[in-house]
Amino acid sequence: MRKTALIGINRLRIGSDGHGITTLVGFHGCPLRCRFCLNPQCFSPASRFREWTPEEVMRVLQKDELYFIASGGGATFGGGEPLLQSSFILDLLHQGAKRWHTTVETSLNVPFENIEPLIPYVDEFIVDIKDMSPLIYESYTGKNNDLVRSNLKRLVKERVGNRIVCRIPHIPDFNSCDDQDQSQRELSEMGIVRIERFNYFKNSKTYEGKREM
Repeated sequence: MRKTALIGINRLRIGSDGHGITTLVGFHGCPLRCRFCLNPQCFSPASRFREWTPEEVMRVLQKDELYFIASGGGATFGGGEPLLQSSFILDLLHQGAKRWHTTVETSLNVPFENIEPLIPYVDEFIVDIKDMSPLIYESYTGKNNDLVRSNLKRLVKERVGNRIVCRIPHIPDFNSCDDQDQSQRELSEMGIVRIERFNYFKNSKTYEGKREM
């Protein structure tokens, strides 16, 4: 029986994780090591977290089906990096999650083979771009953004560009507003039309994201 570690399941969310009322399923693990990681628990040993089967996750999602239907919401898969567990997500979709609005929050820094099976089912990809500059990206995440760039181009080629929301943060000490402008230009040239900019701001000893309105 397939199981995977989740860092949490958060129900009845509004306005931050896709359309309508959503339930956020947070997956353990991430290929990046962002300097101001907003969910550092995804790097803790997986043994600290409960392992779930797709059937168990579906039972939680089904509790809020009436809210999903009324608001046009549904399941949001985040983390960590949910596309590391794309086969688990596919199981959930085949069990019935595809009847709701489906959102994936991702860095998109995974092989395209992890993305391709989900394309027919995902209504919205919310992509945390960090910065399109290879130097800035690697300085901040510890990894290059070659896969991010190639995956965005492939998705646009597959006519999925209208389902992509790219988020570009202003990260203190790493990029500037001019860098955000340049990232936005590059994304627009690729064919991405839905772009959001926001700021990281310091809250005590951690950083949080706040979108520009």
